[in-house]
Amino acid sequence: MFESLSEKLQNALQSLRGKTKVTEDDLGQALREVRLALLEADVNLQVVKDFINKIRDRATGVEVLEGLNPVQQVVKIVDEELTNILGGTEDDTTLHYATQPPTVWMLVGLQGSGKTTHAGKLAHMLRRQGRKPMLVACDIYRPAAIKQLEVVGAQVGVPVFTLGDKVDPAEIAKKAVAEAIKTGCDLVIIDTAGRLQIDQPLMNELKRIKSTVDPIEILLVLDSMSGQEAANVARGFNDVLDVDGFILTKLDSDTRGGAALSLKTVANKPIKLIGVGEKMEALEVFHADRMAQRILGMGDVLSLIEKVSQDVDAKQAAAMEKKLRANSFDLGDFLEQMRQMKKLGPLENILKMLPGVGSQIKDLQVDEKHIARIEAMILSMTLQERKEPGIINGSRRRRIATGSGMTVQDVNKLLTQFQQMRQMVKGFVAMEDGGRSGRRPVLPGGMQGATGKHAGSNKKNKKHRKGFPFGR
Repeated sequence: MFESLSEKLQNALQSLRGKTKVTEDDLGQALREVRLALLEADVNLQVVKDFINKIRDRATGVEVLEGLNPVQQVVKIVDEELTNILGGTEDDTTLHYATQPPTVWMLVGLQGSGKTTHAGKLAHMLRRQGRKPMLVACDIYRPAAIKQLEVVGAQVGVPVFTLGDKVDPAEIAKKAVAEAIKTGCDLVIIDTAGRLQIDQPLMNELKRIKSTVDPIEILLVLDSMSGQEAANVARGFNDVLDVDGFILTKLDSDTRGGAALSLKTVANKPIKLIGVGEKMEALEVFHADRMAQRILGMGDVLSLIEKVSQDVDAKQAAAMEKKLRANSFDLGDFLEQMRQMKKLGPLENILKMLPGVGSQIKDLQVDEKHIARIEAMILSMTLQERKEPGIINGSRRRRIATGSGMTVQDVNKLLTQFQQMRQMVKGFVAMEDGGRSGRRPVLPGGMQGATGKHAGSNKKNKKHRKGFPFGR
């Protein structure tokens, strides 16, 4: 997400490192690189000019404050201004609901922008929050559009209302609301046909749907890969419909960020949701301040915590903690933990949310297929072998390798790494217990937990090692 822009912005700011005062020349050189990075990211020219001027005005001649060096000050200013152009910190990204259900939301946009898929993602998100959404098929023009919505609805377990492709969309929307009241659905999501903002007859159709069902939210679905064009489309739809906000799709594939950085300023409406993958779970609420921190390599721990709390079973996590403390963690538990991790999405996306990791992710060898290979080997073991890896002798290893389509060497490597991980976990538990009691813990390999100036001086650990799940 925004990898190219993020790398260039961070490199530009690094040129200030080590300076005791930010002069106009120092700042000018850094801002030239920032300006170039934004223009290459296809950010609106006026947005770039305003952004650069605000940073220059705030940062010129700033002296070092106590405990804060110049680069940290400038990064703080850039972070705040980046947050402002992404939407600011004000609470305008909230999705609103009617005081008397059903709430009606309407999705609009160009053809191919991802409305139908994101209608399903939105319904899935709401269903997980305890609501009862209904999807409404108002795209009567595109071949198989109704069928696609029915498939998406079945995938997320949400009912789909349709009257076929011969009924006027405004009439379909009206009857869908009546059906929602009758069936107890508290939220109606209307999937409309794709259209150009300059297509007057079809834009008038949207106005008729709006006046018929009076939606609480009109969400414009935009492709983030379209750069500045997304802002032009947003302006066109907003002039006709007065949209409430945007759903920005394919953000996980957008290395530039031009659309996200231009929308708020050009259209004066907030990005409310972002699509970050192909799965139905890959929809997130947009937070401008968190996105700014991601771009600047500061991570996004809050979003990571929210994601974990949604996707990881709390009871299973508590039970796993007990097993780790008792050192009774076995290969079956390890398999379950891998499956829990897979629910969170691609490992690279998770790592990018950690502070300091985003800028280094290109150097990590994150091999999702390797996780599948580990899973295949564990599934080829008996329950007893998973609980007691020590009984896995040569013949058992050959059987496991054959059953999983791997080699004996792969099985050996898995077992060795699993034992190393158990030793590491045991050391961490001992470290925590030692910290409570004032004793220095014993770490794997017999080393005592180091303290003081000699901590972390073990030279053997300085060499980078490849271990699962980062490649083979």
